[in-house]
Amino acid sequence: MSRIENKNIRRIYRNQSEAVVNALWEIFAERGYADKVIERTLKADRRRGSGDRAFIAETVYGIVRYRRLLEVLCDITSISSMEDIWRMMGVYILREGGSLPPWSEFEDIDVSYVEKKYEEVKHIRAIRESIPDWMDEIGARELPNVWDKEIEALNRQAQVIIRANALKTTREALKEALEKEGVRTREVEGLPYALEMEERKNVWDTDAFRSGAFEVQDASSQRVAALLSPQAGMRVVDACAGAGGKTLHLSSLMENKGSIIAMDIYPHKLEELKRRARRAGISNVSTRVIESSKTIKRMAGTADCLLLDVPCSGMGILRRNPDAKWKLRPEFLDEITATQYHILSTYSKILKSGGRMVYATCSILPRENHLQVERFLKENSDFSLIEQHSIYASVDGYDGFYMALMKKQ
Repeated sequence: MSRIENKNIRRIYRNQSEAVVNALWEIFAERGYADKVIERTLKADRRRGSGDRAFIAETVYGIVRYRRLLEVLCDITSISSMEDIWRMMGVYILREGGSLPPWSEFEDIDVSYVEKKYEEVKHIRAIRESIPDWMDEIGARELPNVWDKEIEALNRQAQVIIRANALKTTREALKEALEKEGVRTREVEGLPYALEMEERKNVWDTDAFRSGAFEVQDASSQRVAALLSPQAGMRVVDACAGAGGKTLHLSSLMENKGSIIAMDIYPHKLEELKRRARRAGISNVSTRVIESSKTIKRMAGTADCLLLDVPCSGMGILRRNPDAKWKLRPEFLDEITATQYHILSTYSKILKSGGRMVYATCSILPRENHLQVERFLKENSDFSLIEQHSIYASVDGYDGFYMALMKKQ
């Protein structure tokens, strides 16, 4: 647990702290999703300033991220009361270099005991990096050369990366426009549309965002559409489109020409995609709900390019989704790898002869990545591998991702 991760911890206030504790109770005791709980918490009181909002969001995420370690330091076997969460928050603030006010909730925290306890357990990776034992075992077994550094990197707070919408602006013009709105950014090397925010701010409340000049999208994610490299005028299928982050990137690369069919099994995600496309000024995207296997069969041999950004464990994006560590189960990995291979082997039939396909996940586990592609290529001799990339947070500094570009002969 590194110091100091949460730069907003200086002096803490009662109303902020109560909001943090209430949010954590909803996440831990009621199994709410951290991002949704934080969103509701911040919306509940619009009077909060940017400093209050940052403290609440980053403290909640920090405590979720280090839940197991904090439970050990607090001698908590299971969270059963608000007092447990107050104690965890107090220990977290101390570990982050902050100081505690003289509140009754913090009276029983013995600083020397906490430090002694940390020295006793810090050599145990699963406790130090605050992950379930099963996850540590799988990571160490499948990624023996990088796991130690990778899980440490996946516990660091994720940067905010945005992608300039080439249909409306350039990266340079966007950088200048955001600076006028008080948002300072720097360019990301190797990605022509990416800007990294120098400090966390609410970029959704900017004129640049409202005008469709950019989308928030991690640097690793921006590599996926670029690898597929669709050309203007092509017929492209994004078969696991979700809310459309990569769909929108594909469209900008195609200069809003040709056609993109964005597909998903969840209609509400496709509705969100439509809304985002309108803001981005995109008109070459149509959506299609996957209602059955017939939806896929009817499209056989129709696509010049196919993107399969398949459902996965999310093991590469724990930085921005830390509560996944506590919601994932080992049996889910078996289920999701079966789903991935079904999608890869079935949906690949959408591609024309001579077409290109990208298989991608936001996971770092070989079982979800190159092992799936190897099996597919053995069973489908009409496909060949052009290139593949495993991206690690500990090496590249951004989300963990995998992507493989294949061609149909």
